[in-house]
Amino acid sequence: MHGSLSLYIHIPFCQSKCHYCSFNSYSGMEWLIPQYVEALIKEIRGWDRGGTVDTMYVGGGTPTILDGQHLGTILEACGRAFVVAPDAEITIEANPGTISEPFLRQLRALGVNRLSLGVQSFDDRRLNELGRRHSASEALEAFEVARNAFNNVNIDLLYALPSQTVKEWQQALEKGLGLKPDHVSLYPLTIEEGTPLSQEIASGKVVRPDPDLAAEMFLLAEEMLGDYDHYEISNWARPGRRCQHNLTYWKNLPYLGFGAGAHSYFQCRRFSNLLSPVEYVQRLNEADSPIEQEEYIGEVLEMAETMILGLRLREGVNLVEFSNRFNRDAASVYGDEIDELVGLGLLLNDDSTICLTQRGRLLGNQVFLRFLP
Repeated sequence: MHGSLSLYIHIPFCQSKCHYCSFNSYSGMEWLIPQYVEALIKEIRGWDRGGTVDTMYVGGGTPTILDGQHLGTILEACGRAFVVAPDAEITIEANPGTISEPFLRQLRALGVNRLSLGVQSFDDRRLNELGRRHSASEALEAFEVARNAFNNVNIDLLYALPSQTVKEWQQALEKGLGLKPDHVSLYPLTIEEGTPLSQEIASGKVVRPDPDLAAEMFLLAEEMLGDYDHYEISNWARPGRRCQHNLTYWKNLPYLGFGAGAHSYFQCRRFSNLLSPVEYVQRLNEADSPIEQEEYIGEVLEMAETMILGLRLREGVNLVEFSNRFNRDAASVYGDEIDELVGLGLLLNDDSTICLTQRGRLLGNQVFLRFLP
């Protein structure tokens, strides 16, 4: 296996499940952690084929539920199965309330060099509604602790919460920016089927978020984060602090995912592991593959996904890179779609790149649909 690669490691354990969360995560399963870590290591070792890793991302769930020793064992297994580049970006997600300065210093010593903190809100009432375990003061405290241990810290915030006002969102942004994070990820709350929040909305207990208000909040964020590099629809970074791992996804480059429910994209195949952590452990204990689903990605789909993912980036799709990758010009494949979207004021085409306009960023999903095969 040659060329560069990104690794994603999924830790599906949480202290409690948030009301809006549809990720593959489980509370009350901490008893499984030692066996899960062993299974993860077996899966990673099974990929012992060389290759250089440029980015690693430990996500969840709440990865920082694991102790330093378990996390160290996982990272060490990656270092044995792959060549990890000396300057590789290694990110771990953390929730306020699960970190301390000694623990973060331990993670630094293990090679982790970027921390992503799931703040979501600075308002105790909102945190409670979302089912978050931490308080606003704990979020501020966690950021200080993170800042003392890391010089590359991201914060996640949610907007377009039920009955949230623009003024309220402005105050959240002011608080977040006051911390001077290196990277900020801002996501509109999406209502996922089957979550407690979707049930509350269906029963009329909670008001469904207003898409027009969400658009207004997005534009306010663009304005307030003017000093940051708005490099992807939902992501802002200080110079030199773009998330390299997520750029792998947006540039439609290969990555391997390990753990229950983890997804991979490698050598024209997309495959994902079974969701259940218990079954995942069983499969690996029986020396069986944890892969549950697999699909071959033909050139037509690969081109479409390269356009859709690339358009999420501020600089859009580089047309020279596209033609080098596929031996075809984007205009010869998508000429009609591009012309129509330029005419609608949703795309800009300067013959070297195609990117979304500000209006296109607000209506991204309508743009992306046009490129689906």
